[in-house]
Amino acid sequence: MNREAEQPVTIYTVAEHAGVSIATVSRVLQGSTPSSAATKARVLDAVRELGYVPLRAGRAQALRLEQHGLVLYSLGGPYYSELLVGYESRAPEFGQSVSLISTESICDVDDRVLDLATKMDGMVLAHGTISAETVAEVSRRVPTLLLNSDPVAGCAAVNVENRRATAELVHHLVRDHRYRRLWFVGDPEQARDAAHRYRGFTDALSAAGLSEVRPPLRLRFGAAHLNAAANVVATNGRAQALVCANDELALGLIRQLRRRGVRVPDDVAVTGWDDVMAARYTDLTTVRQPAREVGRVAAQRLHELITRASVEFDEMVVPSEVVLRTSCGCPEPDA
Repeated sequence: MNREAEQPVTIYTVAEHAGVSIATVSRVLQGSTPSSAATKARVLDAVRELGYVPLRAGRAQALRLEQHGLVLYSLGGPYYSELLVGYESRAPEFGQSVSLISTESICDVDDRVLDLATKMDGMVLAHGTISAETVAEVSRRVPTLLLNSDPVAGCAAVNVENRRATAELVHHLVRDHRYRRLWFVGDPEQARDAAHRYRGFTDALSAAGLSEVRPPLRLRFGAAHLNAAANVVATNGRAQALVCANDELALGLIRQLRRRGVRVPDDVAVTGWDDVMAARYTDLTTVRQPAREVGRVAAQRLHELITRASVEFDEMVVPSEVVLRTSCGCPEPDA
């Protein structure tokens, strides 16, 4: 049997396998009312054979309160905070209770996540937080939704549109500002979203007939990386526009460039990705990532999987939006 192709085991699956009603399964697992020995045996045999993990021993279902587990890399930073605001704004509509794990500073991540999954009705897993093997194991136990992840058998996914939006941004730089020497700033091998943004960058250059594509300036946020990158840009002098993988890199790089007398956008244009609050006050051209909407969509999709309103393990893509400001060379908007 191909376990990866199986759908998550739910109370509905157990009831069908045992040939009893959902209410009967719930009563057996809770021990709330007596059941015949034969019925109890059929239910418990089905639970063992299917590897079913009871939804908080039936209590969550009885109270009609869904238990959602969210596994994120961090609980700080603009992206995750906005995502959580969106998720929490949608969860009360479905009577959801949300438990969080941040994997940023814990060692036994996979064990912690598997333990949480035994207590939850469904799980949301962000890309890069746990191993592929643990993702597969979680999805066999409960309905599972992935964030910022390539499709995985047995899991649904909610992703932000990265590639097309970056291509649209680069198209603007080439078409409207006549830039020909563009550099991508960020490490496509570090994260899935950076890889997709780099593909959009190269897509646009290829479409514009610009065959000279410089290798990415593999920059990660931090003083040493920002200093080194600023030195490369300032001393090389060839770049006309820097397309950064996120706003933090863009804003940090602008600061270092200005310390070296490099004017933005007069000497070199700089763009970011995310549209964090600081970008709006520093006139940074960027792409607005709808993190709050991703959170709302994720809460609804997991609810649909848990209640079996949807059994499709599909990918939902939330669109992004290019935001033009002065850091790319655009004029100040009219007051």
